Amino acid sequence: MNAAHDMGGMQAFGPVVADACDAPGASPFHAEWERLVLAVTLAMGATGRWNIDTSRAARESLPPAQYLGSTYYEIWFEGLKKLIVAKGLASEAEIASGRSIDAPLPNVRVLRAADVSAALLRGSPTERVLEAPARFNVNGRVRAKEMNPPTHTRLPRYCRGKTGSMVAVRGAHVFPDTNALAQGEDPRWLYTVRFDATELWGADTSASAVYVDCWEPYLEAADQA
Repeated sequence: MNAAHDMGGMQAFGPVVADACDAPGASPFHAEWERLVLAVTLAMGATGRWNIDTSRAARESLPPAQYLGSTYYEIWFEGLKKLIVAKGLASEAEIASGRSIDAPLPNVRVLRAADVSAALLRGSPTERVLEAPARFNVNGRVRAKEMNPPTHTRLPRYCRGKTGSMVAVRGAHVFPDTNALAQGEDPRWLYTVRFDATELWGADTSASAVYVDCWEPYLEAADQA
């Protein structure tokens, strides 16, 4: 998805400035409502009505002006509202009023307070077993495909069509492009690829290289026509 969230390598957004939340031992939240947004996001994710890739896609689909004009947790909140309405867990009227209007959906999984710590420790592992061997080997040369899907992808725009060196094979993992669309996990091999900065942006760069984790469908052999 070529949306406003894919800002890597873009100019004129200014430097990344650290704030008080980045200090060692500091709270990661600027305000109490941010803590609540994170808590509600985790609780709603536990309903099982969507997955992490679906939630990322929902945030990415916000209008560019809204996305760029929002803070981190404002983006999370707006994406969460879209998912809740789309899955029928609440209506727009209920969200606006802060009150239940319609009868709740039956058989919705609930994350209870006593189970939160165990759920967070368990996490959601993405590694899977794949019988097919990895197509690419370490030190091989690969090219990121020139692709512009209308839906979720984890391949950054700035490396599409660019050539890099294979650094590591990271195992087989859930493929986010299909998982975001509820089309199945479709596990694929995941690699780390090193792209020279000059390959990405030309000579006018002060960086040396960028390392990008790329699923196998994103790549082709560098000598492939």
